[in-house]
Amino acid sequence: MERKRVGIVLFDAVEVLDFCGPYEVFSAVRRDEAKRREEPSPFELLLVAEKSGTVTTPGGMRVTPDATFSTCPRLDVLVVPGGWGTRRELGNPAMLQWLRERNAEVETLASVCTGAMLLGSAGLLDGLHATTHWRSLDWMRDSFPAVTVEYGQHVVEDGRVVTSAGISAGIDMALKVVARYHGEKVARATARHMEYPYPDSNARRVPLPPLAGC
Repeated sequence: MERKRVGIVLFDAVEVLDFCGPYEVFSAVRRDEAKRREEPSPFELLLVAEKSGTVTTPGGMRVTPDATFSTCPRLDVLVVPGGWGTRRELGNPAMLQWLRERNAEVETLASVCTGAMLLGSAGLLDGLHATTHWRSLDWMRDSFPAVTVEYGQHVVEDGRVVTSAGISAGIDMALKVVARYHGEKVARATARHMEYPYPDSNARRVPLPPLAGC
C-alpha cells in the first residue's frame, strides 16, 4: 500500500481538537472496511514541532512530537492547526519559513481555525479563497487584502489548499482531504466509523454576528 505522509504542526497553546480531530480522521481511514483490523490507514501521521520536547495545550495536555522542523521527513499533506498559540507563532520567523519550505513539496496544504492566519502570514494564501474561525474572519480580511475571505463556508477548497472554520471543522476538512485521495465512499465510511455525520452541507454551522463581514 502506498501511504501518504501527513504532518500536523504543533506549538504551545495549540487548540486540542484542531490537531486531534484531523489526526483521528486520518488514522481511522481504511480503504476496505471489511479489513479494518488487518490493514493500516493509507495515511502515515507525524506530529511536528519546531523543537523537541513536549508541547502544552491551553487545557494542560502535554504532547510529544514525532519530529522537529529539522528532522521531519518529506510530507505529502501538511495540516496547520490554530489556537491561542498562533498569536505568538505569527511572529516566529522559523515557523513561517518552515511552512514556506514545506509548502513547496506537499500535495495538499490544509489549515484548521486560525492556522489559516499562519498560512496567510507566510504568504501562502495570496490570491486564494480561504476561511478561519468565525471570530477571526474580519482579522483575516484586514490582515491579508490579497486573500478572498469566505464568510459563509465551513471548509474552503482552492486548488491544493484547504482551509476550514474553527476547531471541530478540522474533522470536516480532513474528511474532504480523505475524499480527495480515496473517494467519497471511503470518506463516508470513515465518518460512519467515527459516528460523525458526514458533511453533506458546506454552509458555516455557527451563525455569524450581524456586523461580521461589514
